[in-house]
Amino acid sequence: MPQRILVTGATGTVGRQVMAQLVEIGVEVRALTREPVDLPPTVEGVRGDLSVPDSLRAAFDGVEAVFLVWPFASAEGLEMVLKLMAATRRVVYLSSAAVRDHERRAERLIERSGRQWTILRPHAFAANALRWAEQIRGGGVVREPYGQAAMSLVHERDIAAVAVRALTQDRHAGSVYELTGPHSLTQAEQVRVIGEVIGHPVRWEETSPEDARRQMLARRWPAAAVDGILRAQAEMTLGPAPVTATVEEVAATAARTFRSWAAEHAHAFEPLVRDE
Repeated sequence: MPQRILVTGATGTVGRQVMAQLVEIGVEVRALTREPVDLPPTVEGVRGDLSVPDSLRAAFDGVEAVFLVWPFASAEGLEMVLKLMAATRRVVYLSSAAVRDHERRAERLIERSGRQWTILRPHAFAANALRWAEQIRGGGVVREPYGQAAMSLVHERDIAAVAVRALTQDRHAGSVYELTGPHSLTQAEQVRVIGEVIGHPVRWEETSPEDARRQMLARRWPAAAVDGILRAQAEMTLGPAPVTATVEEVAATAARTFRSWAAEHAHAFEPLVRDE
């Protein structure tokens, strides 16, 4: 088992879970953060910014493995970051099942870096449902397009469980893991499940893609990103989402359901005013 592991994106949805699970099994963990944050007492915090390679030298010093989140829309700068990892034996990269151009380039750079690597390609995060929290709390109605878009939602703890195995075990070197939850659910079905979990009916109200696009642009989302999201959702209406057994095969535990995720996060969706 590596003596010290660096977790980038340590305050993010997956990174904080990777950090916590590594601590649970007794691994020495170093967390890279851009700003001072509260960390578990056994975790060493190091300040640095992936967009400023010179700020990363202390973070990489003495680590044998890195959980790498690259939160940029371009792979530019990654090659320099990988060079700074010269003494690091292993890299586990959080990619995406979508494998956009910049993600594929990042994957290729990591594969050619001369160290052990594992690529994680999760499908849609269950945590993406948090974007509906305000609508659900305020009125029990989610208004968006493509209610029949199907997704095999994966729990962030399952992504982290696979990452921890890849970070601490040699047998995952050179593997590309596609990660999903155990079921395909449409967006309308996800909303229904949330309502069942919180004991308060929640319904889906279909809107037009044009209305959704205007709203996202008004929130200053980049036009290319907006169009990409809507195009992907339209494609997801064509049938059930693929489901893999990778979480169970690698982490030796069944993948968590969306219902279990919703139960863990029920507080985020509780109505502001309950019916009497």
